[in-house]
Amino acid sequence: MPIFPLNEDNPDGGEPEHFPDELPILPLRNTVLFPGVVIPITVGRDRSIKAVTEAYRGDKMVGVVAQKDSSIEDPDTADLAEVGTIAKIVKLIRMPDGGTTVIIQGKIRFKVDRIVSEDPYFRARVILLQDEIPGVDPEFEAYISSIRDLAAQIIQLSPNIPSEATIILKNIENTPFLIHFVSSNLNCDLKDKQHLLETNQLKIRAEYLMKLLQTELQLAELKNKITSKTRADLDKQQRDYFLQQQMKSIKEELGGDTNDRELKEMQHRADSKKWPEEARELFRKGIEKLERMHPTTPDYSVIYNHLDLMLDLPWEEYTQDHYDLRKAARVLDQDHYGMEKVKERILEYLAVLKLKGDLKSPILCFVGPPGIGKTSLGRSIANAIGRKYVRLSLGGMHDESEIRGHRKTYIGAMPGRILQSIRKIKSSNPVMILDEIDKVGNDFRGDPSSALLEVLDPEQNSSFYDNYLEMEYDLSKVLFIATANNVNNINQALRDRMEVIDLSGYSVEEKVEIAKKHLIPKQLELHGLKDVKVKFPNGMIQKMISDYTRESGVRELDRQLAAIMRSLARELALDNLLPGELDADRVEKVLGKPKYTNDLYQGGNPAGVVVGLAWTYAGGDILFIEASLSEGKGELKLTGNLGNVMKESASTALSYLQANARVYGIDPKLFSTRNIHIHVPEGAVPKDGPSAGITMLTALASALTRVKVKPYLAMTGEITLRGIVLPVGGIKEKILAARRAGIREIILCKQNEKDVREIKPQYIRGLKFHFVKEMKEVTRLALTVPGKNAHPVKKQRAS
Repeated sequence: MPIFPLNEDNPDGGEPEHFPDELPILPLRNTVLFPGVVIPITVGRDRSIKAVTEAYRGDKMVGVVAQKDSSIEDPDTADLAEVGTIAKIVKLIRMPDGGTTVIIQGKIRFKVDRIVSEDPYFRARVILLQDEIPGVDPEFEAYISSIRDLAAQIIQLSPNIPSEATIILKNIENTPFLIHFVSSNLNCDLKDKQHLLETNQLKIRAEYLMKLLQTELQLAELKNKITSKTRADLDKQQRDYFLQQQMKSIKEELGGDTNDRELKEMQHRADSKKWPEEARELFRKGIEKLERMHPTTPDYSVIYNHLDLMLDLPWEEYTQDHYDLRKAARVLDQDHYGMEKVKERILEYLAVLKLKGDLKSPILCFVGPPGIGKTSLGRSIANAIGRKYVRLSLGGMHDESEIRGHRKTYIGAMPGRILQSIRKIKSSNPVMILDEIDKVGNDFRGDPSSALLEVLDPEQNSSFYDNYLEMEYDLSKVLFIATANNVNNINQALRDRMEVIDLSGYSVEEKVEIAKKHLIPKQLELHGLKDVKVKFPNGMIQKMISDYTRESGVRELDRQLAAIMRSLARELALDNLLPGELDADRVEKVLGKPKYTNDLYQGGNPAGVVVGLAWTYAGGDILFIEASLSEGKGELKLTGNLGNVMKESASTALSYLQANARVYGIDPKLFSTRNIHIHVPEGAVPKDGPSAGITMLTALASALTRVKVKPYLAMTGEITLRGIVLPVGGIKEKILAARRAGIREIILCKQNEKDVREIKPQYIRGLKFHFVKEMKEVTRLALTVPGKNAHPVKKQRAS
């Protein structure tokens, strides 16, 4: 409703009015009342209604002051302006909806001396303020003339102001009232209007009003210019824009635009998020871009998805680690049997973290054969220390963008899988399993293992840069655990950044314990047999392990147990009586005849046949190496699908025997008159590695001297041309394989003695170990003249 005057000087036309020293106070929101101006107001607050009603019953005088903050619903004395206007209630109207509308006219300015009471409404003692009107002053008259002209120009340029307002301006002769009238209708901030009201000197008030009018005139001219230009250059694109703006207005009337609501929601989430200042600044710039963009533009979704990622990432959000070492040890022992080295390393990390409070997480790499629980161990570690768990499979990954992410400008771009996993898990310090890190690909699209160098470097991963995020992210608190089957397939620089922990295969005794504690209870529950009482004797579990599996882990054993459970479930479903104890007949009925036999070693082998020990991904195995002589010209023939390293071992062994033929009692002429053939059975299986060196040399020495090798003896080790025996790896797997095959004695390098000591004594009971340094010791132990306890070497030396 427009603000209008009733009478410039004295609206009642009588004697000058008397104003009381104490008045009810009426706070107004978004409005400043000036003397002489009449305005209608709607009164809704209880205090205000009581103040207006009380004043209307009396002298109809009320003190009107502006609120400093219009958003406060129930203001106190500190929220009210000190200077206001005494107003007379011209009319009080009760509205049909229960509201109250009051028409008031400003009389004179006042200043609040003190608040007398606050209940039931504000009441204050006031000091009247008089305007300081200058005398004959040409400058002041010029101000008044400029105010009239500026106001008239604004009225002409503003289509929303009626033209009649110009007539009212021309007819106002009272100078103070002219200033008050223009100030009331001025489109400016509440603070500026309050400043005008508080200024006592009328000349200064007029000067400040003129500045505000000039600002509004410039704005009105600019709006008019933009409107004219828009009308002149209107084309299809602009027409569509205006239609979109109208659609936006319609949507707001119907409850708000969806995109605006989303942006407000994102801003609200950002305000309550704890993140670095760099991230906050990047988000602010992105949200400002979105606010200027139309939702149909292609870049809108790109920037929106980028900001959504920033909001979803758990910046500086960490889970609390559990520092109870005893509880952590119990959790690890409950979930996994054995693996003492890994458990000790995790408990050491927890102990240092407990003492220091802050520690960069180690980068661990578990290396071992399949099925021994490397991946599941990571989940147990997460449970033990109270962290979240996430697994990232690297097998077959060939694009480095999978790690670092794509540039967000590409179609279908997304962050790298590292940040995707952290976004999903909602924690910046999870236990992250990098599964099968030795099977990362490498082609023209990039080398992911090179991208992992930054991720797995404790000195660099605190500032990991993702191409999609376009800023650094701290990964230093993430506990990375990589798993691999073969450490030799891992990039050398990447291997150097990780703490490699070797996990060997399980012995039969360990597999029995794992089956009883973990596999059997799990399979019983999976097959609905949790309440069924069927005993699984140790002997039957050992039979399943030895007769139906050939592995270092327990995956195949788990599958065989599942087959047993299915047969029991079928019997139970048919209401047949279940056996109280698993026996050999049921095992063979369900699983068939034994697939493997432990009696692999065959006695009575001829000269030239030696048992070697091999390491495979599935664990250890025994390997027969056969050597035979035939008439010829001293050629060496190698068969059995051997690799280059194994072929070189055979050549080295032959060269050593040729150089030391007389020491071993071998006629040197044999090397030029006999062809030598070395064969390793199971020719379809590729074989390679240096650990068969001493086995090949022993087989050649046995064939050339026609002395049989000691029965139930196996060996493994690398040789040199000087006859020195070097250490090899995979000792535990090889020893367990020898024990399964019925071997009784094993020859190893002296330096491998430490590896044997790490194996629990109960797992190698019944085995005799010979630790050697030179090849002479090997032949002395392996080759024995029948009927004598002497060695060919000794015999030669005696002669």
